[in-house]
Order: sequence, then structure tokens, then C-alpha cells
Amino acid sequence: MRARTAVLCSVADQGVAALTNILVLVAAARLSTLADFARFSAVYLVFTVLLGVSGAYTGQPLVLKRGGGAETRGACRSAVAFTLLAAAALGALLAAVCFLVPGDTARALMMLGLVLPVVLGQDAVRYAFSTLQQPHLALFSDLLRLACVLGALGTQVYGASPARLIALWGLSALPALLLSAALLHRSTAGTPFLLRPMLRRGHLGQRFTVEFGVGNATGQLSVLGLGAVGNPLLVGALRGATTLFGPLNVLFTSATSFGPPLLGRIADERSRVRATAALAAVLATTAALWATVLALLPDRAGRQLLGDTWSVAAALLPATGSQYAAMAVGTCGLLALRMLDPRTTLSIQVVFSLTSVAFLAGGYVVGGVLGAAWGLFLGSLCKAAATWIRVARLRRRKPAPEEGVSAGARPSAP
Repeated sequence: MRARTAVLCSVADQGVAALTNILVLVAAARLSTLADFARFSAVYLVFTVLLGVSGAYTGQPLVLKRGGGAETRGACRSAVAFTLLAAAALGALLAAVCFLVPGDTARALMMLGLVLPVVLGQDAVRYAFSTLQQPHLALFSDLLRLACVLGALGTQVYGASPARLIALWGLSALPALLLSAALLHRSTAGTPFLLRPMLRRGHLGQRFTVEFGVGNATGQLSVLGLGAVGNPLLVGALRGATTLFGPLNVLFTSATSFGPPLLGRIADERSRVRATAALAAVLATTAALWATVLALLPDRAGRQLLGDTWSVAAALLPATGSQYAAMAVGTCGLLALRMLDPRTTLSIQVVFSLTSVAFLAGGYVVGGVLGAAWGLFLGSLCKAAATWIRVARLRRRKPAPEEGVSAGARPSAP
């Protein structure tokens, strides 16, 4: 497959996967009462964290493999098998514990445990197809899953329980998993099957999991924690507001995934940083425009999107839109740091993820749900500022590539 076609398929696959998550939340919001959507959102948030951990531990190290030899194909086969086994063990434990706990949230978590191998396994196969340079198969798998999940949730009526929605959502991924597994088997049959390397100390997935934990899971778990000890509607309100900004998540993910190789074509380091800063401005402006469009939506259109959750989510749009604009700047700042010195990103992730949690909790204490949303914005703003301050310091330490080279003898681009 040509590079341009592969990139298009990868971007389209990321878009379909993100669209599936958005439409699942939209469908759940329209089918649920405000309280039930808050419970569904809490359980879906748990899944989001587990999905991120799974991708960090097995998926991200897998896509660093190069070549299509037996070793790489065996690594794909082993990664998918490891994910299925780990998800089955964790899901069984979660289901067993929640079976003993009363309440609608516990029942929904029990269903999540039962379907966890299906949803995480299907995601692991996507990474395998990407590693094997077959992104079109990953795209086909996600399109099939999107069709199945919309068909399953489309048969439900208003008032469906969170446990029922979780079960239907999870089982709808089964056809995509089975078809993808069959296609993957054709490419990897007869290759080495090794699980032990993924459990050894020093496995790359361990570092990537730490970065995910401090960069993403901390904030999501803090929202879940505030919902548990404070107002449970906080989870549904914040989740409903961020759902509306799902397309921006696709842009941010694409910038992180495809930014380094594209920006790497610029020979001059200073020009690369400037191009990254320009990308930050474009993404931040896009976030502001998208927030404006959402704020101007008629109330009727908003209720068609999110049902009863629209009334609380709409009040958070200015704060969430500002947060996403700051996230755009911070994402591009981290992208610039990875090109300058990738060792500097982990410390920023740790410090400012904890700072965001502090702002989230402080904002909730001061101003409730709206205060929590503005707290998330302040956390993202501080992180964005810190990344670009670090970029500026690194640029000052490094001499410009033109220094010592006359204007007529500048090195040519490779």
C-alpha cells in the first residue's frame, strides 16, 4: 500500500473509532434519564481508562515494530492473545466483585467485566493490522463495529438500564472481533507465539502505561472520584460536554500520530518549531470556532443530540471549549518537545496532570460542576504554558543550524 493511502486509511480508521465512541454516548444520552446517563458515563469512563492502559501496554510498543517478517507477525499474534487473556482475567474479577455489590452502577460494571475481552480484543487487532501495514483491514473492522453498535442501540427504547446498554454495546463488537481475528490468523499463522516478553521488566509498555496514567487516566479517574464522593451528576455533565468535542479529539490524535514524520521533513529545527506553533494556533482557533457553533445550537437541536443531559452540558460549553483550545496548544507543545528532547515530556505530564486534578477538585469545591469544568481549563492552560516555556529554553540552549555557516553555504535539505 502506498504511503499516502496508508495514512488516509489510518486517519479514517481513527475517525471511525472516535465517531463510534461519540455516537455510543449520544445514543446512551438519548435513551437514558439524567441519573442513568451519569451511571452509564461512569462505567464508560472506567472502560476508557482500561482501553488506554491496554493500548499503552500492548498497542503502542507493537506499532514500533518494523518490517513484515516472522518476528513482527508473531509479535502481532502474541499481543492480541495477551490482550484477550489479560482482559478475560480482569473482566472475570470485575464481574465477580460487582456481582456481590447492589445497585445499578454495580450491575453495569459487572456487564462491562463480561464484555471486556470483546471490546479490548477488537481494539488490539486494530493495532496489529496497523503494524502489519494493513490499515484498510482495521478500517473495515471499525466500520463493521460502528454498524453493529448503531443497529443494537437503535432497537432500544427510552429508559433502558445502564447495564443493558453496556451489554449491547459490548456484544456488538463481537462480529468485528471474529472477522478481524480470522483475517489476522491468515497473516500470522505459523509464527512464534510468545507471551513472556510482555511480562518482563523493561518492556516498553510499562513506560508507556506510566505516561498514560499520569497524562490521561489521572484526570479521568479524578472526575469519577468526585462523582462518587460528591455529586454523581458531575460525571454525566462533564462527559456530555466533552462528547460534543469528540471531533477535536480526532484532530489532536492525528496531530500526535502523524505530526512527527510530517514535521520531520523540515530540515531546519527552528522552522519545525515555528511550524508546530502555527499548528497550535490553527487547532486552538478550530476549538474556539467549534465551541461557538455548539453554543449557538438551538435548544431543540441540543436535546436531540444529548437528550436530558443537554441542559447541564450546555452550561459547560464555554469552559470546555476554552479547555480544548488550551489542550490544542499543549498537545502541539508536547509534539515540539518530542522532536527536541523526548526525555522532557514525562516530568511535565506528571506535574501538570496532578495540577489539573488539584484545579478540578478546587473548582468543584468553589463552584460545583461549572467550577470543576473551569478548573480543568486552568489545568490545561498551565500545562500548555509549561510545554512552550520548556520549548523556548531548549531552543536557547541549542545553537541555530545556520550558525557558523555562511549564507551561500547553508546545508541543503535531505
